[in-house]
Amino acid sequence: MPDGQPRYKRILLKLSGEAGVGGGQFGIDPKTLQAVAEDIGQVINAGVQVCLVVGGGNIFRGAALAESGMERASADYVGMLATVMNALALQAGLERVGLESRVQSAIAMNNVCEPYIRRRAIRHMEKGRVVIFGAGTGNPFFTTDTAAALRAAEMACDALLKATQVDGVYSADPKKFPDAKRYDSLSYHEVLAKNLQVMDAAAISLSRDNGIPILVFSLGEPGALAKVLRGEGLATIIEEK
Repeated sequence: MPDGQPRYKRILLKLSGEAGVGGGQFGIDPKTLQAVAEDIGQVINAGVQVCLVVGGGNIFRGAALAESGMERASADYVGMLATVMNALALQAGLERVGLESRVQSAIAMNNVCEPYIRRRAIRHMEKGRVVIFGAGTGNPFFTTDTAAALRAAEMACDALLKATQVDGVYSADPKKFPDAKRYDSLSYHEVLAKNLQVMDAAAISLSRDNGIPILVFSLGEPGALAKVLRGEGLATIIEEK
């Protein structure tokens, strides 16, 4: 980040399975992993402490299977396992670009990753390691967006950054509705009142209650994360007004 300093010291980056690991498709895309890892490397080198929550939609969607008849709790647990698979793949991608990282799972899987321990995670970040949180909150009926807001609060993060496939929050899906309005900034209340669906209500409420701003942006271009942290890239900021 040669042109400016990042606005936040410690951040949580929320990646969807599709956009962050799968490249918009089923499975894990190595090129997408490489691009995300390089973007994270830029901000780590600028002194930012980074932790992540990654979804599992590129492998399995618990809610979708629940709609087809599987018990919701069981479907959600399978979805949590998918997030751990993505977390391990992302860890490998980070280490390929020379970054130290740790995966912590809310469901114990001691043979492949650490259990979630808050103080240990904070210590990892203080040492410059990227911490990837898998398995959501460890409970069914909660989304990975809620897990991201929860972990951001527990880690005392300065901001929660949600990477999507569009460059901010719109009044409707801009891919389906070209005339959808883009917002530069919103309050937590406006997001809930307008039912904008950028994150679920529990995640928005958790962020509001803990004073954590949410920045919604696209990882589509190299260096997008660094630009947003410098206040230069396109993003919608959600915070108290």
